[in-house]
Amino acid sequence: MSSLSGRDGYTTATEPKNRPPFHTVERLSQTGLNRFFAAVYACGILALLYRHAQTLVNSTTLASFSITLSLLIADLVLAFMWAAAQALRMCPIRRNQYPENLKKFVKEEDFPGLDVFVCTTDPYKEPPVRVMNTVLSLMAYDYPTEKISVYVSDDGGSAVTLFAFMEAAKFASYWLPFCRDNNIMDRSPHAYFSSLHSTNSETHNIKVKPFSPTLTFALTILLRWYCLVFNN
Repeated sequence: MSSLSGRDGYTTATEPKNRPPFHTVERLSQTGLNRFFAAVYACGILALLYRHAQTLVNSTTLASFSITLSLLIADLVLAFMWAAAQALRMCPIRRNQYPENLKKFVKEEDFPGLDVFVCTTDPYKEPPVRVMNTVLSLMAYDYPTEKISVYVSDDGGSAVTLFAFMEAAKFASYWLPFCRDNNIMDRSPHAYFSSLHSTNSETHNIKVKPFSPTLTFALTILLRWYCLVFNN
């Protein structure tokens, strides 16, 4: 297994060799086995197609000709699908990213501005709690706050989604500083509180803030009431 480091897999002449990599590329050890299997499999496919072609040429009746032609076309389609999927197996690699080194490559003031759009339409099929978890995880990105904007588009104009957004905005005043101060990696509240992270007094205080299981239950009841009223 070999490892290549640098922005595009190789160290350039203008880049110091002792500079920490932004990502590394590892060539996996099963490359040779994958290529050998692909070669054997390709030979089997060619033999099968040759057999179909030979049978097609020697067909004596319309029925046998039609059946053989159908099998040939089907196998050609399957062979094409198999061949198209082999590109990633010819040279399999594993990339390891090191986002913590980003600031060593680019100054923070040179980071590009990001606009993130989150679209939702039906609060019954897309529970507002999940939408707000997505929004909060985006807002908690380890990225300059003045360079990232998050927009929520509610095509359904749901009052439930609006209520959830208002409550999530209150919770964000606790959640975002908590993520930054403790260098939290799982920045979705649902993912964080569902994991096996160690708990302390600060974690407990964050968990019982407005965006809690109590809010989830309240939103569920409000959502059902909303659907019953407007569906009738």
